[in-house]
Amino acid sequence: QVQLVESGGGLVQPGGSLRLSCAASGSIFSINTMGWYRQGPGKERELVARIISGGGTTYADSVKGRFTISKDNTKNTVYLQMNSLKPEDTAVFFCNAEIYDSSIILRNYWGQGTQVTVSS
Repeated sequence: QVQLVESGGGLVQPGGSLRLSCAASGSIFSINTMGWYRQGPGKERELVARIISGGGTTYADSVKGRFTISKDNTKNTVYLQMNSLKPEDTAVFFCNAEIYDSSIILRNYWGQGTQVTVSS
């Protein structure tokens, strides 16, 4: 079994910053991709940022220049540094990962979600 545990959400004022973390643990052979999705009130879940095993990154247009995704391979952890936050960034942020488990089967995993609220 593989688990994703997120941390770092909270309440921040517009223009502020937050850093989300997501640690993968369990029967991991290797990690293919890790990323962050978000779901705002009344909205569908959308990709925010993703990083592949080789280090390449993808960002939603709405967060380019403000958010940075990074990873620590030694800790199986992905980070999302969020700067210049806007009220429209308010959402539940979900960690996502494509992981080869100990059976060398590629599966998709989700974290439980962490709330980010941007408000004055």
